[in-house]
Amino acid sequence: MGTPEFAVETLRALVEGGYNVVAVVTQPDKPVGRHGSVLQPPAVKQCALGLGLPVLQPEKMKDPEFVERLRAYGANLQVVVAFRMLPEVVWAMPEYGTFNVHAALLPQYRGAAPINWAVINGETRTGVSTFFLDHDIDTGRVIMREPFDIKPEHNAGDVYDGLMRLGADVCLRTLEKIVEADGHPQAIPQAELAVPGETLHPAPKIFKDTCRIDWGKPAAALHNFVRGLAPHPGAWTTLALADGKETTLKVYSAAAEGTAPGLQPGSAVKCGRRMGIVAAGGSVLTLGEVQPAGKKRMDSADFLNGLKDYAACKALTIKNEE
Repeated sequence: MGTPEFAVETLRALVEGGYNVVAVVTQPDKPVGRHGSVLQPPAVKQCALGLGLPVLQPEKMKDPEFVERLRAYGANLQVVVAFRMLPEVVWAMPEYGTFNVHAALLPQYRGAAPINWAVINGETRTGVSTFFLDHDIDTGRVIMREPFDIKPEHNAGDVYDGLMRLGADVCLRTLEKIVEADGHPQAIPQAELAVPGETLHPAPKIFKDTCRIDWGKPAAALHNFVRGLAPHPGAWTTLALADGKETTLKVYSAAAEGTAPGLQPGSAVKCGRRMGIVAAGGSVLTLGEVQPAGKKRMDSADFLNGLKDYAACKALTIKNEE
């Protein structure tokens, strides 16, 4: 059970590993295009059809017809990767239960966006956990945990790719443990894995407003914020130009470089050929790859060159959204 590309690697590994995958459950096709007239199948569906596997796409997981179709396959174990929350009638169906492949070291980063939040929070290590599903989301007994190092140059996309491959490997090793233990492998309650005194960080779903840059934070924190949202969905800010026009600017890469004492957060400065924005305490975030509204991605130096004159560049400020 899964939907995005992240789950495809695991599905392929299961098939190539010789496991009998009797069916694949994924989200319904998504309307795309200007009028939503074209239906885009999920990445998992495309992979499953290419492998000749049956595909189920329920609108509601409690739909009686879907539940009966799923039960008819007689699976003794279900694997979930990057999918929606399941009702008990589904996760409790197989004799060996249902386990999830989660892109974090549980109990840290429970939720829909563990990769993004780990990078945003400046973590240097994350990983993959497998756990049995129960009534509450991401709280079940952990079967395996495997760490993954987040390097300073990594963005969320880099970590996504690494955990996608690691997740497939950990899934296969988890299956081996379950088979060897006849469905009852050692599984540890998450409360026993929590480090005493350590704050548990959530990983809630990310929305557009979540991605807005807060220039009242230090540049080092904003550097992590930008890379934690790159390449998708992308951090953004609103710029008020000297000629009175405004534009939304997405930021896909940046660096915390230098200081600009005495300037207010949100003030624009030049950092070599590139644009810099003053953050908290006079720290400066130098923008790398950016995308103005309605235009393609470009280096911030090219964005500056596209302004009418250098005076306009100096007058560039962050619009006050408060």
